Amino acid sequence: MIYSRKELLEIQGGSISATMINAIVRGFQFLFEVGKSVGSSISRMISKNYC
Repeated sequence: MIYSRKELLEIQGGSISATMINAIVRGFQFLFEVGKSVGSSISRMISKNYC
């Protein structure tokens, strides 16, 4: 099917893009890693195992 220039200009994309989904997933991964690090630090402080 061949679209006219006017029809092509009227095409709208979706509300959420793959880039946005990727950024959200990376944000969750970052928060998970921060939580793991904080939890590990707290555990090492409680057990007094710093090395």
